[in-house]
This record gives sequence, structure tokens and C-alpha cells, in this order.
Amino acid sequence: MSGEAELASKWTRPDDFIRLQLLKQKKKRLAARVSNNNNNKRADLQLDETDKTKLLEAKLAQKRKNPFAKSTDDAKKQKIDLDLPNKEPVTASSCFVRETPTRPPPAKFLLQKFDPQAFQKLLHQPHINAEEEDDADLAARQKHTTHLPVDWCLKSRARFFCPTELPAIQLKTSQLASGLTSFVRCMDPQRTESTLDISDATRFNQCTYYWQHPHLPWLTLFPRNAKENNGVVIGEKERKALAEEWDYSFRGLFQLLRARQCPYFYVCANSFTVLFRAAGVGGRAESHALVTPSTRGMRQALRQEGIEFSMPLKNETAGSNGNDGSFTEDTNSTSSVVQEPPEEAAPLAQEDEDDDEDWLESLGVDERELRRIQSSHARKQQAAEMREDFSDNSLLLIDGVECQGFFSYLLNAKSAISTVGRLAGVPPTLLSPVAFPKATMQHLVPRSKKVRLDGVDYFSVDIKGVIMPTFLPSVVELFCETREMFSSTLASSINTLAFSKATQKLLESPEAPQSEGDEEDAAGHVFGEQNLSECGLLPSVVGSICRTGQHAVGLLERVCYQKGEGFAWS
Repeated sequence: MSGEAELASKWTRPDDFIRLQLLKQKKKRLAARVSNNNNNKRADLQLDETDKTKLLEAKLAQKRKNPFAKSTDDAKKQKIDLDLPNKEPVTASSCFVRETPTRPPPAKFLLQKFDPQAFQKLLHQPHINAEEEDDADLAARQKHTTHLPVDWCLKSRARFFCPTELPAIQLKTSQLASGLTSFVRCMDPQRTESTLDISDATRFNQCTYYWQHPHLPWLTLFPRNAKENNGVVIGEKERKALAEEWDYSFRGLFQLLRARQCPYFYVCANSFTVLFRAAGVGGRAESHALVTPSTRGMRQALRQEGIEFSMPLKNETAGSNGNDGSFTEDTNSTSSVVQEPPEEAAPLAQEDEDDDEDWLESLGVDERELRRIQSSHARKQQAAEMREDFSDNSLLLIDGVECQGFFSYLLNAKSAISTVGRLAGVPPTLLSPVAFPKATMQHLVPRSKKVRLDGVDYFSVDIKGVIMPTFLPSVVELFCETREMFSSTLASSINTLAFSKATQKLLESPEAPQSEGDEEDAAGHVFGEQNLSECGLLPSVVGSICRTGQHAVGLLERVCYQKGEGFAWS
């Protein structure tokens, strides 16, 4: 028992342990008070390293902030960050006309008048920041017109902005049915007596349809170089069936064009794109075709078939070097003109070559050296002719009766349907604003959203897909009737930019037969518009594609409209 008592006396009881802890805490507090008194006495003295460490320890001993407490600052930052992405579309870079959304919504678009000396004035200013410089450059590039030019290149994306609400995207049953009926029957519900819906949403829905052949849902047929088309294999039986269907569809569409029941259509192959236009469209008196890009092999094949063509965008120096003497490829010519009959031009060229050979032989040039000179000269001529292949300058214009021969060439050309690579065995894509045999009706899917800038809400509609040249005039006519102001940004397909460039150059050409006088221009415009009155498009749209003169055609990237001021575009 005595041993157990001794062992128990060695252990510290809980009460004793707590008492010792309290005693230690009191000692620490007393030491802290003493140190604080000493620090107060030495307040005017310089702090040494030990005092700094004590102050640091005291600061660290303060109460730590609760990390799970709700902070209002974070919520405000998050709200600001959510608004930032929506500000991007409505800036000076996307909407080229400046907005002034200061206090009362809606904001007004200020159309700046064009000043040809604006850039010269800016050079004399001593201090110009980057923002003012961009605005001055933008104002110098934009153009002001009362009408909207037509852009003949295909668009891949369009976005519209408006301070007031745009047409609804979620359609009712009557709106969807009326839009489909109006498009298929080529009707204008506002100018015809019918029971169809004529709301803005219905009319906007009518503008988003187009016709296409062939339509293979698992393939992207425009643009044809899409990555989704890799690895697609089509059997021989399917290739033959697609070729037969495409042959029938292409024939029917071309007959509609000749009868002026179709104003234009596109043929999109893997290596080139063709724009067929009816008589009266683009200021041309006859039906014609534009091909871009072209190659030396294609031009040689057309010459062998006897199809005459011109190259409106080709440089004069390149045209003179690359001309083989049988067809004129001048920049100012609007149609191909044979310089000399082929049967006369060939003997003359042969006589010149014989004279050169005889002259070199008279100088004692070896026959082997003579052949080397001839092959070197032929290579230089070939390189000069191939210099602008696959570029916008290689665009071909086939006008008048030659258009029929080019149609037959496309039907029989092996290069129209690729046998290897992407979309091997798939015929070219036919795109048209009106119905044609075996065509499939396609629909552009719009998406609407709301963006905010400086406290002002803007309504936006984004459209992706194959956007035809007549889509923008149709939508602009609707918005001009129902909206005070709006703006739009457009993304063009690079392969089709040459169509607008060539059309604009042909209209501005001084040697064009359509530009001899203002009265003849007006007569030709009215004549073409009247002949295309049954093509299935709205009368205002037909008038825009038949318009001639200044600013009738242009490459459109940004467009803005304000009621009473007109259009500003660049």
C-alpha cells in the first residue's frame, strides 16, 4: 500500500495542472504589462530589432479574418466582369459610326460627314492619341449614300445591333407558317391581299431561307474545305447517283436563269466558284458568268473549247506577258475580243518563230543551243501566265452566247467533281435564292441576345451560315421601315471577294457600253428591273441588284443606318 501511495504522489492531478497553467498565464500577462510600460517610456527612442520583432508578433496575434464570411466587394467585381464580354460587339471597331450613349437611352448614332482634308488636318496636329487616330482613319474610309450597295460575295456571318428591340426569334405557329408560305410562293404579304401574318418576325423569317443542291446533312457543302469533310468516303454507286441528280438540277437552274425566272445562282466547286447572273443584273445586257479563281489549265481548256473570256482584274503588264495572241485579257475590256482569227494568227506566229530561228542559225548558233533557248523562252512565258493563278486577278468573265458554251463545259468537265481529297465524288454545291429542280430549302438560324454599353442596352441578332447577296437588302428594307437606326457587321467568304471587285470595276469602266450616258443607264436599269419582275424577289431587292452607276456595288464589312441621314458603310 505504501508503494501505491508513493506512485500516486508522483502523478499531477488535473486540478493541480490547471492551477499551474493559470499561474503561467498570469506570469505572461504580467511580463506583457511590464514590456508595454517600458515601450511607452521609450517611445521617443529608436526601435531596435528586438522591439520590431515584438511588434510583429503582436500584429500576428490579432484576430484573423473569417475566410467564410460573405463579401460584398466580390459580388460587385463579379457583376462588372459579367458585363465586360457584352461590351465587345458595340465598339468603334465593330460599329464604325460613333455612338453617344450618355444619359437618356436610346443612344444616337452620329454620321460624320466625309471631309477629304480631314487626314491632312490630322497630320498638322501636334498631339494625337491612338483613339483619335483610329476614328479619323475610320471616318476617311467610310462612305455615305442614300441607298445600300450590293455585295456579290457570299457572307458567312452577319450581326445586327439596334437600340430598340429587333424582330423576335422565337416564332409563333402563325408567324412560322406565314414566313414559309411567303418564301416558297415568292409572295410579298404587304402588297398582296392574303390572310398571312405580316409582322416583323414573319418578314424577317422569310429572309432567312435559301435553296441548295445537293444536301447531305453529314457533310459541310459550303465552305467545301471544312475540317468536318475529312475522311468521308462515298461509294461508286452513290457517286453515280449524285452526278445524275446534279446534272438534272444544274440544267433546270440554268434554264430558269435564261428565262429570267432566277436572277443569279452560285456553283461552288472544290477549286473554283462560279456566279451566274441573268440579263439585266449588274448592268449587263446579257446573261453572264464570273469564275474565280482560275488557273492556266482551266483557261487553256476554255480556249480549246472555243469559249471566249476576259480577265477584268488582271494587271496590264501580266496580261501582255501572258497573252498567247488568241484571246484578249485586258483589264479595260468588258468582253473577250479575238485580236485576229485563229487561223490567221497561228501562221503569223509560226512565221515569226521561223524568222527568229533563221536569224540565229545565220549567226552560227548550234542547234542544241537553239533548242535550249526555245525551251527557256517557253518556260518564261508559262511562268508569266501562271503568276496570278488562284488569286482575285485571275477572275474570268464569260458574257453573252459564250455563257451557254461554258455551261456545257461545266456539265462535262472532269475537274468540276473532284475524285480525290475532301468531298471526293460529291458534285459542286448549287445555291440559289429561288426554287429549282431537286433543291432543298435551307434555313439560317438566328440567335438574339442583349448587350450593355455605358448603361444602355442594345439588342443584337447573330446569323451564321450561307448568306446570299439578296439577304442584306431584304433585311435592311425591313429595318428601315420599322427602326430609327441600326448597324451591322459582316464577315465575307474570301474566295468570293473577286465577284464584287470585278462587278464594281466593270460598272466604272469608261469603255463599258452600259455607261455611255445617264439616260441610257436609267433606261437599262428600268429594262432589267422590268424583265426580272417575275424572278421571285421583292421589287426593291430586284432594283438593288439591277442598279448601275456610282456606289451600286461595294464590299461591305460595316453598315450603319440612321433615318433621315441614309447609310454609312465601309
